[in-house]
Amino acid sequence: MNQKVSKLLVVSYAPVFLVDDKFKAYPPYVNEMDLWFKNVNEVKIASPFWYPQRIFVKPFQSKNISRIYLPFIAFNNFGIILKSIFVLPLIAFQLFKGMLWAEHIHFRCPGNMSLFGLLVQIFFPFKPKSTKYAGNWDPSSNQPWSYRLQQAILRNRFLTRNMQVLVYGAWPKEPTHILPFISATFYEADQVPFQIRNYQNTLKMVFAASLVPGKRPLLTIQIIEALNQKGYKSFLDLFGDGPLMDELQEYVSTRGLQDQIMFHGNQDIRLIMDYYKQAHFNILPSKSEGWPKAVAEGMFFGCVPIATPVSCVAWMLGEGSRGILIAPELESAVNLIIKYLEQEDLTAKAKEAQAWSEQYTFDRLEADIEKVLKGNFK
Repeated sequence: MNQKVSKLLVVSYAPVFLVDDKFKAYPPYVNEMDLWFKNVNEVKIASPFWYPQRIFVKPFQSKNISRIYLPFIAFNNFGIILKSIFVLPLIAFQLFKGMLWAEHIHFRCPGNMSLFGLLVQIFFPFKPKSTKYAGNWDPSSNQPWSYRLQQAILRNRFLTRNMQVLVYGAWPKEPTHILPFISATFYEADQVPFQIRNYQNTLKMVFAASLVPGKRPLLTIQIIEALNQKGYKSFLDLFGDGPLMDELQEYVSTRGLQDQIMFHGNQDIRLIMDYYKQAHFNILPSKSEGWPKAVAEGMFFGCVPIATPVSCVAWMLGEGSRGILIAPELESAVNLIIKYLEQEDLTAKAKEAQAWSEQYTFDRLEADIEKVLKGNFK
């Protein structure tokens, strides 16, 4: 029987709520953290218990969780900034106390709370620590200064000792404690045999993301519209909701694209799986990503991914060997897709995409997490 970590402290900006005597949080966060908690006897989560926006939550499976009170802080509003500065000593005290208690300290970055946690952990050089950096690790990308500061602390072997830093993608010239670490959505039991698609038929595409400017859903719709105008019959199943929904629906209605675009809203991943299994492509021309799970999810079922080369996407797509890397510009994106349709072996790309994504299941993730907690993940 595997020896468990006795006491785990998790420092995160993700809010954790106590509802009906159960600790609850954002579902993808809960799904992954439940895997961490399987290897731990006792957990304390240091995070805010309040959030200014309403979010959908689900309960953690683990029963051995307690919470360290941290007030919500932000630095995007003058009033909130004053309040945040006022409570910083309390946050530092609570984090210090939690780290004294812990056997292993785990940070969820980037975020305001994790930034202060990384500063406090400097005083605990001999405690085993790990960080899941869920944002864009690309050194050449444009990011907020607070994110850059967290990355600098995490890279620094003097300030950050006894730490495994888990990042999305493999990046050259990084210290040896910066380690590629991939999330997952599906289990090995969800794998399906590779299915050959006919790319001469109507091209079925899936977009599954929040309808916000950063995911560029309008560009996605315009790509479908342009492909149809050029004689490449295409259809988009669009999953997700958000502030752009009304604007996108109006665009589709005004342009008469109802026979090319179907809005599904937010749906359970099990339903979206059925669409992935039938689709030729999954598309996500986003501005920035941490782990672009919608890309990996489509690849898992043999879709050829179409995506912008942000964060670790180019690495995921093998620099184009298992997908189509487009620029966020309509004409060039459409022309490149047409080039691939006419000149490339898309079946080979789809097969390679599925084989790559099938490596990264919850089964593997659980085994990797156990290695991290033992300090021997490589």
